Amino acid sequence: MNEAKKELKKYALVTGGSRGIGRAICIQLAKDFDYNILINYHQNESAAQETLKLVRTIGGNGEIIQFDVASINDVKIKLDDWQEKNKEGIIEVIINNAGITKDGLFMWMQPDDWKNVIDTSLQGFFNVTNHLIQKLLVHRYGRIVNIVSVSGLKGTPGQTNYSAAKGAIVAATKALSQEVAKRNITVNAVAPGFIETDMTTDLDEKELRKLIPANRFGKPEEVAHAVSFLTSEKSSYITGEIININGGIYS
Repeated sequence: MNEAKKELKKYALVTGGSRGIGRAICIQLAKDFDYNILINYHQNESAAQETLKLVRTIGGNGEIIQFDVASINDVKIKLDDWQEKNKEGIIEVIINNAGITKDGLFMWMQPDDWKNVIDTSLQGFFNVTNHLIQKLLVHRYGRIVNIVSVSGLKGTPGQTNYSAAKGAIVAATKALSQEVAKRNITVNAVAPGFIETDMTTDLDEKELRKLIPANRFGKPEEVAHAVSFLTSEKSSYITGEIININGGIYS
């Protein structure tokens, strides 16, 4: 690594980092690396501030950054503004975690419920990664980890929109990984199953546990450990891979 790279202040961006799996990832990266953690949020600033407080409590450094991943203009304006204020900084790690669900049977699905889920997960992946990847290519190092889902691999009834969005990111992960591998950039994905977060609080855990060989929901920290490994130099020969964290649920 040359001297110019040593002088750069390195950052890890976690989209949707204010709660749930995103929060656990921010905390784990702060524990395991010297990265400054960029905690992205869309609307819930107080939750993002709480995540930042937790990062600092364990001795990490970070800051919050507000933008809507679904808006290409918002992503560009906010990230360009951040870069202008941090000329010696580089976002070396991109964790595409932001996503929403709007569940319902496909035959009754409203166009907005389809569009909003696709825009946040899939378009959000494009908006953030496409905007930042040129600097990674010039930098000749980077880690991109996409948070997908068991729904994107096996499909989940009542989640055709979410399954479509996450399945597309699985394919994009495999394709992009081949484009950038020569520049020492890895692109991988982690596919959680049922994890104890705000997104699963309304689910019938007692019934769903019957479908899970491990007989329990996972914890956000269990996802975060895998993301941390894929962020590390130890994973440098792993790219285009989808790691399942689902307690044994497979199609």
